[in-house]
Amino acid sequence: MKRKNFGHGPGCPVEVTLDLIDGKWKGVILYHLQGGTLRFGDLRRRMPGITQRMLTKQLRALEADDLVTRKVYPEVPPRVEYTLSPTGERLKPVIDALKAWGEDHRARQAASRPSKSAANRAA
Repeated sequence: MKRKNFGHGPGCPVEVTLDLIDGKWKGVILYHLQGGTLRFGDLRRRMPGITQRMLTKQLRALEADDLVTRKVYPEVPPRVEYTLSPTGERLKPVIDALKAWGEDHRARQAASRPSKSAANRAA
């Protein structure tokens, strides 16, 4: 969902970046494409919770924003590959920072919760 910019300027740089990777799946798709070129089915297997329709929609949006390049090979059956565009490559540090923050946050959350065995001993 695009954020509404009520000012006359282009919005702050963080807003611009978040608009590009907004949603549940775009960042995950960009993360998986950091490892190299993938076909549609490969992406779908790496993200079992996404529907075919949603993956198609998200890939089209990423392609329209020049973050992903789509290459169609004239073969039967057709082969389509997705890769990060040069603009998408520039997002790698952002995606890596999100991944590192997420790992750290998950570890902190797990450490702050009492373990089941400790909870059973207290009962």
